Amino acid sequence: MKKSLLAAALLSCTMAAQAADQGAADTLAPVIVTATRTAITADEALSSVSVITRADIERLQPLSVTDLLTGLPGVSFANSGGYGQQTSLFLRGTNSSHTLVLIDGVRIGSVGNGLAAFEQLPVEQIDRIEIVRGPRSSLYGADAVGGVIQIFTRHGSRDGGLQPSFSVTTGSNDLLRGQLGLSGGGDHAWYNVSVGAQHTRGINACRVGAAEAFAGCFADEPDQDAYRNENLSANGGYRWDNGAELSGTWLRSLGDIRFDGSYQNHSRTVQQTAGAAFSFHPLEAWKTTLSVGQNLDRYDNYEDKDFVGYIYSRRNQASWQNDISVTENQLLTLGLDWQGEKIDSDTGFLATRRNDTGGYVQYQGTFGRNEVQLSARRDHNSQFGNHNTGAAAWGYHFDGGVKLSASYGSAFHAPTFNDLYYPFGSGNPALKPEKSRSAELGLSQQLGVWNWALNAYQTRIDQLITLDDNFVPQNISKARIRGVEGQLGVNLDGWQLQGYLTWLQPRNQDGGANDGNVLPRRPERTARVDLDRRFGSIGIGATVNGAGRSYDDAANAHPLGGYATTDLRVSYHFAPDWQVEARLANVFDRDYETVWYFNQPGRSAFLTLRYSPSSR
Repeated sequence: MKKSLLAAALLSCTMAAQAADQGAADTLAPVIVTATRTAITADEALSSVSVITRADIERLQPLSVTDLLTGLPGVSFANSGGYGQQTSLFLRGTNSSHTLVLIDGVRIGSVGNGLAAFEQLPVEQIDRIEIVRGPRSSLYGADAVGGVIQIFTRHGSRDGGLQPSFSVTTGSNDLLRGQLGLSGGGDHAWYNVSVGAQHTRGINACRVGAAEAFAGCFADEPDQDAYRNENLSANGGYRWDNGAELSGTWLRSLGDIRFDGSYQNHSRTVQQTAGAAFSFHPLEAWKTTLSVGQNLDRYDNYEDKDFVGYIYSRRNQASWQNDISVTENQLLTLGLDWQGEKIDSDTGFLATRRNDTGGYVQYQGTFGRNEVQLSARRDHNSQFGNHNTGAAAWGYHFDGGVKLSASYGSAFHAPTFNDLYYPFGSGNPALKPEKSRSAELGLSQQLGVWNWALNAYQTRIDQLITLDDNFVPQNISKARIRGVEGQLGVNLDGWQLQGYLTWLQPRNQDGGANDGNVLPRRPERTARVDLDRRFGSIGIGATVNGAGRSYDDAANAHPLGGYATTDLRVSYHFAPDWQVEARLANVFDRDYETVWYFNQPGRSAFLTLRYSPSSR
């Protein structure tokens, strides 16, 4: 792994030097909405952000959202045995429930365990992903401790007519995946409808020996664990001549997952989000937006063919946001959010409902080369009372596209229903909410054909929730996470290179037996390099991903070894709007684990045929 990452770093430095000699060229920064809940360009953001476009998705040829995001700054995953298996994301070393995930503005994630089911999100239905690192509770409320990830589904354009899209993929482990979409629009309206499906016979999720070692799945079932998914996405909108706009979105994903387990080994799942928003301008300088949404998920669990239980959760939400232009370079945002959570299960919960109401205010101002962002929020949680959070950020733009930024923010996370009550007798109703404080310093440059960024941060978390040796959730009094993230991108003579490096120090500091230990399942070093080149109608590329050692448990008794994987890809535009793609994943067939005793796919090959008017 060290040799692979060193070679990638040397290549990045060489290409950056060549790009600097080549001179500057004008580039357009992407527009994002997640960092401030308002539309800004990425170079105006005073936080560390990443934007993944539909073009990136088709270039990288990922099979899942995990494939797409692994190795990005501050991002690591823990997966329990391959495609479709439970997957947890750790952003900047915070807990897997400390990242707020949105789909088209609607908060998702199980009310039970607090996790977004990344493994159930169909990557072919995604148009764009925005990743904002750092606390955002002062704008979004609970859970945005490590950051916010917003996924935007594919949508139609008001600029074009009827546009179909199509793709089919086949590959290793009997994989078959297909997607069919139809989008369009006119002067005022736009729409998109897309349907997809995927099936794979999978791999053996849990390695043999787990039952004897009392580890992993605690069972020995040496079989292939199949995964099936069907999904449907629809959205549309209408914009009037006076600027008023009405939009709606809906996504439904149905999963059938086989896995290894001692008392259940099969789940049928439903993940669904729906939302609508209406915005208009009561005054020229005042935009108001009303939105509603719902997220629901359901798991029906089986042991072979015998039904053994279910868990169902639903979250309703509503928001009223007002953006007021004080002057040309000053924007004031005021808003109210409400959400109600409900859980139902065959296992008894001591409480099954709660709600949260929050009010927030944000100020954004530009004064010459200086940018200022200030925000504050107060939430009332019906179960855990009031919580106040705030954030302040400052940025300064030097000549040559260099930007210096500094920020500070607080955040909180309320224990989930599973933490408190599930399974019956093993939860901990005495858990307290987690609170965090983060500081960050960043330096970046966007200049013509190359860009780079360096961010250093520290997060302190009080009452961090973690599992003890008996798998019962407990608060630990203090944890400290320090990190440095670097990225470098170059576009030179048709070559496109992007490199990422993360150094992380996630430490338990509660003064007890595990004081000083690394928090579970967070590798302290990660890196990724993407390199692509087009030769006319042919595209080639490679991705190298690396992760250092981590531990599966709070006691650091079960190490997970470091690893590096290499993926190769090629594409060929054989006709207008038609493309054939081939990808070889884990080329050197590396054997590694991100969760103790759970396997990961070995060398795998995939072939895709795609029709898309936007893929050229």
